[in-house]
This record gives sequence, structure tokens and C-alpha cells, in this order.
Amino acid sequence: MGTAKRHGPRILIAGIGNVFLADDAFGPEVVTALRGRPVPPGVHIADFGIRGMDLAYRLLDGYDAAVLVDAAPRGGPPGTLYVIEPDPAGAAGPAAPDGHGMDPVKVLALAGRLAVEEDVVLPRVLVLGCEPLVRMRGDEPDVVFGLSEPVRAAVGEAVEMLRTLAAELLRDPRAAVGAAGGAVPTGSVNTGPLNAGSVSAGSLDDVER
Repeated sequence: MGTAKRHGPRILIAGIGNVFLADDAFGPEVVTALRGRPVPPGVHIADFGIRGMDLAYRLLDGYDAAVLVDAAPRGGPPGTLYVIEPDPAGAAGPAAPDGHGMDPVKVLALAGRLAVEEDVVLPRVLVLGCEPLVRMRGDEPDVVFGLSEPVRAAVGEAVEMLRTLAAELLRDPRAAVGAAGGAVPTGSVNTGPLNAGSVSAGSLDDVER
């Protein structure tokens, strides 16, 4: 049996976050909402929750681009959406992700090491993040279900941003985010270090909406 031919780019949209930690559930909630909308062929939607190892290995599956959807504390008003392109060099680190936890920095670092070992090319990685109102460490005595009001209100806009972004990435997986005629309408584009506690480390292209 011959190998099936590949037709066009493949884009992964990955929801990540812990549904028991309030606004950390933003990624899974957006993916759930997106699954109720039509998406073009070549766009794959998955909820990884806190399965960091699973995501690292999925990034080796020949995608042209991956968009991680996550809560991203960056100091803006709660509910603010950001499109972030992490610097691959900023994801370097020796630690592997916890099999029952999700640290995007460790996930990208592991995926990078695996890609070198297996001689494969990682996809371009973008992050669609939302500024949380409720931030939890994970060691609180009680779990908190459900998103805060401003983060819940951002879910619908995030779905539309993902649909626009995915369509643009299908046309050109290296498309400049925030450029004139690009995938996501933006208010500002700037470059600088990520804040502590955010989704990555190092320099980035950061688009705020």
C-alpha cells in the first residue's frame, strides 16, 4: 500500500489548562466552543488539558503550525487577548514536563529536543492567550470550576480570532501575525521579554487585542 499524499498545510489548535483552576480553563473552554463551529480541512482541534507529554509528542506529527490556547498573565485588563510567538531559544531547558501537568515552556523545550533526536522539523508555534482575573497556583485547598466573567466573555472573540488565524496560516504557515493584511486585526505590535509567570520566556512578537 502506498503512502497517502499530503494535501496542503496542517494546523494544530491545542487547548491547554486545568479545568479545576478557574481561569486556567480558558484553553479547554475555547476549544470546546470552537468544535461547534466549522473549520477548514487541515485544521486539527484537540484539548490537551494538563497532558504536557502528549502535546510535546503531537508537535512532532508533521504540522506546519500550532496554536496553543491558554491563560496568559501579562498585566493587561482581565479578558485581554494576546497573540504571542515565543522565541524558540527561550524555551530551552533540561526539565521534562510532568506527565500530569502542563508547563508550556517545558513542553516546547522537550518537543525541541525530541525533534533533534528524531530529525524532524517542529511547527511554527503561536500562543493565543487570555489575561486571567483569577490566578491559582494549584496548591489551594479547594478547586474552582468555571471562568471569571471577563474571561468567559473573551471566549467567543477568541474563537473568531482562531478561525481567522487558522485560515491565514493555511494560506501561509509563515504569515506575519499583526502585519498589514495579516491574520489578526491588532491594536499594537511590540517586541520584548515575556513577563514572569507567562507562557514562555525570551523575546517574542506580541499582538494585543
